[in-house]
Amino acid sequence: MRLYTNEDCMRYDFNIPLTFRHRILFERDVFAPGNPVLEELLEKRAGTKVFVLVEKALAEIDPELESKAVSKAREVLGGDSVASQVFVGGEDCKVDESVYNAMCDAIADAGIDRHSYVFAIGGGAFLDVAGFAAATVHRGVRLVRFPTTTLSQDDSGVGVKCGINKYGKKNFMGAFAVPYAVVNDFTFLHTQPEDIRRGGLVEAVKVALVKDAAFFAWLEDNVAGLNALRPPVLEEAVERSAVLHAKHIAEGGDPFESGSSRPLDFGHWAAHKMEQLSDFELSHAKAVSVGLALDCVYSVKKGLLAQADAERILKVLEGLQLPCWDDLLDQTNDEGRRTVLAGLEEFREHLGGQLTILLLKEPGVGVDVHEMDESLLEEAIAELRERVLQVA
Repeated sequence: MRLYTNEDCMRYDFNIPLTFRHRILFERDVFAPGNPVLEELLEKRAGTKVFVLVEKALAEIDPELESKAVSKAREVLGGDSVASQVFVGGEDCKVDESVYNAMCDAIADAGIDRHSYVFAIGGGAFLDVAGFAAATVHRGVRLVRFPTTTLSQDDSGVGVKCGINKYGKKNFMGAFAVPYAVVNDFTFLHTQPEDIRRGGLVEAVKVALVKDAAFFAWLEDNVAGLNALRPPVLEEAVERSAVLHAKHIAEGGDPFESGSSRPLDFGHWAAHKMEQLSDFELSHAKAVSVGLALDCVYSVKKGLLAQADAERILKVLEGLQLPCWDDLLDQTNDEGRRTVLAGLEEFREHLGGQLTILLLKEPGVGVDVHEMDESLLEEAIAELRERVLQVA
């Protein structure tokens, strides 16, 4: 047996290239009899099974949804190897491991293997948990997402992240896992409550601000139609937003966030902290809206963004009935420091390394900074508070 010394220790490096196909489809009535989308999408082998996870709130809105999804999967597979179960959704499903564990148990009991499929039908939080379960059972089974809300169709549902909250922190546990496919069925969009449909547009505003000035201008021009939830403009906004999000993930050079920059999380350092401070009573959409407003006003105070551009942004948020203020911004700890500011360190900790926050130079053009001036943040918070008081 050879004994190695420090002088002759050998090292072997191997590159393991990986390529993922990120399929995103826009469709209507995907579970209708005769609709060919799933027939064309799914790869069928001997023994292929499907397990359908349905969010409880959706099953209550459409009691036939579960059976329609099961029937469609059976139509595609040509057999009876399909099972289903309804689970609670919303932020409640992410607060601990119980729903995640129950989903893992159900997927295992259904005999789903790595050549079979999990269908997850629901909003963003539900898809986060279902995705985490699918990513960890057998170290990953094929997940087909069917996002049902504006926010999940235009942002989170087309992403490659999944997870649950832990230790009081949002998305502390999770995985990066590219889904087998994402099917954005526009029929679901128009079944949601108006505030859910409208609120999810905040992520379209966000991605336009950091990636596409022309899209932001289109949102400005169509704010009245979007506020009225006119189907053609709502669907166009969702599709353009989804494609921009997916394009950045696929072509931005850091799909699994190995670096320190998170441009698609513009405004989210404060948003995630406010959600936590509210015990997740504050919705993600509203929290992000306030976070966007705060970082836009701060960008002005740092001399990066023109005041006129900031005003354009705030007017779009207000035109969509999205908030630019929440009283959580005024909450302080025992030392008198604003508790929301702890979100900066938590944001840094989530990736590690140097704090990196994206600010705006103009719509469509962001810039990374590595520190935030708390005195200017105080001024930005005061300005937003005054704006709300004036409107009131």
